[in-house]
Amino acid sequence: MVTSTHEASHRIFQDRPEILTPVFDLLGVPMSAKASIAVLSADVTEIQPLERRVDTVLRVEPSDGDHFLLAIETQSRRDKRKGTSWSYYVTYLQEKFRVPVLLLVTCTDRPTARWATGPFTCEVRGWTTHSTHPLVLGPDNVPMITDQRSAARNLALATFSAITHSRNPNATAILEALVGALQTTDTQTALYFSGLLEIGLGDTPARQTWRKLMSFTNFFPGRGTLLEETYLDGEAKGEARGEANAILRFLEARGIAVPADARERISGCTDLDLLNRWLDRTPHVATVDELFTDDAGETAGQDDA
Repeated sequence: MVTSTHEASHRIFQDRPEILTPVFDLLGVPMSAKASIAVLSADVTEIQPLERRVDTVLRVEPSDGDHFLLAIETQSRRDKRKGTSWSYYVTYLQEKFRVPVLLLVTCTDRPTARWATGPFTCEVRGWTTHSTHPLVLGPDNVPMITDQRSAARNLALATFSAITHSRNPNATAILEALVGALQTTDTQTALYFSGLLEIGLGDTPARQTWRKLMSFTNFFPGRGTLLEETYLDGEAKGEARGEANAILRFLEARGIAVPADARERISGCTDLDLLNRWLDRTPHVATVDELFTDDAGETAGQDDA
């Protein structure tokens, strides 16, 4: 099942490719200091009516040559079917684009991360036809970034660290460092990472900690606390207004156009459950219309009820 944590854990590689250099260092894979990164279609569906889709596919073109594709999958639990799916993804992408392929799997728990390292083999009577060896990022090799200056140097990696270690009892230290780091950056960047982390932390206790930290943090003096209206205790209308503002700000930070009618629909909505669904979708929609997918039964009148 696709969750908000799942989406955030791979989407960050699409939106913030600067994370790749430190990630390759963590994995021990040589990478030149400069590389061109392009997001490719994640659709690997053949003519047969069986849809297959990689979470994220990037074309990486290092300055020293040796271009390759990076297929990124987020895995929350063991799934025996993934061994064959991942092998298919690698083979299909290599055949389609005629360049080597690396498979990177991100996990937020140690057992799943250990399982994901594979290898996943196709064997008959002791003969191995092919073998897939994923690279894996998880709690054992993603550092816990608890220093504000380190977090500020690479906000993408610090955010990814917080998501990866979201179930760690010491996650609060990462979140506190990230709050301090976001205070040193520009408005749009702070909005992007704070919103992505809000979604990426899923239903963990760390998400509630992040909400509390954000409600008492003033990122921009004179403009009020960032997203603070979202969490006004006992003020249902204020909470809905803050949630709507968070959605609009996050969409604008991602450069997505919000027409007047869509803005009015979001701003006028007082249904917190519906607002939360929209907020969870904001990191991975391409247009504002996609925000309202599966809400056809909701009318503006119902939103305002």
